[in-house]
Amino acid sequence: MKTRKLGNNGLEVSAIGLGCMRMSFGDNPTDKQDMLNFMHKAVERGVTFFDTAEVYGPFTNEELVGEALEPFKGQVVIATKFGFKHGEDGPRPGTGMDSRPDQIKRVADASLKRLRVEVIDLFYQHRPDPEVPMEDVAGAVKDLIQAGKVRYFGLSESNADQIRAAHAVQPVSALQSEYSIWWRTIEENSVLATCEELGIGLVPFSPLGRGYLTGKVDETTTFASADIRSRNPRFTQEALKANRGVVELLERIAKQKNATPAQIALAWLLAQKPWIVPIPGSRKLERLDENNGAVNLELSANDLAEIHTAMSQIKVVGDRY
Repeated sequence: MKTRKLGNNGLEVSAIGLGCMRMSFGDNPTDKQDMLNFMHKAVERGVTFFDTAEVYGPFTNEELVGEALEPFKGQVVIATKFGFKHGEDGPRPGTGMDSRPDQIKRVADASLKRLRVEVIDLFYQHRPDPEVPMEDVAGAVKDLIQAGKVRYFGLSESNADQIRAAHAVQPVSALQSEYSIWWRTIEENSVLATCEELGIGLVPFSPLGRGYLTGKVDETTTFASADIRSRNPRFTQEALKANRGVVELLERIAKQKNATPAQIALAWLLAQKPWIVPIPGSRKLERLDENNGAVNLELSANDLAEIHTAMSQIKVVGDRY
């Protein structure tokens, strides 16, 4: 597995990471021991970058990742996130944001215990909090870094002004945002350019369009109620059918390269910038190996131009949330 650097502060990770959310949250239930074994196999294959968050569960995903990766301390980088408002049973998506400095520090202490580590490698603000200035958020994480509880600071889904404000207080090593062949808003709103200017790495989540870009999902696919795609506008039958042109493009390029659509989608991301590290969410070894194979897949300038031209003529249907 090749490695890449996120930011200018020394954070180096495998060129493709692993999104762990679906191992225990947002999808059909899994067997815990299967997921522990799966993460062990991922490490054996050279994956060193694992992504989780306190809100996944809540808490259970961090606990799973912490248990799985405890034998590999010092060999892997674990990223987790703070920022959702806590209720009686912890944070929940859709309940609002809470990035007050005292809350950030409470979350860090709790995450350290669940992850079974002495320091959080990469600590993201999960989403901007409109009630808390970014300077205060960055200041709280700076305090945690100085206290030896956090190594690197990250943001997620922040806009260019928010990134600049935070970075001026505490250097941001990584920005996590959705980015893929079919979702390229950060190219248009100055976020990608801001990352390049400030030396911030980009960690695209949903790099395979929540599975759609693999070519294994179409308008006949059904989703269980536990699967977050069952409530996603891009996964209605109408949208799945309307967006088929994106998959057909990937399939055409894949056939030329003796690859799979998923590998083309990931190779396209890797080809955009040398500081981009996607985190597809695998749960099966064959998918993990398929995704990792994208690291060694070279797309030529002609390939990239063909993809760009074709995508400019395709109107993607359906909001992402």
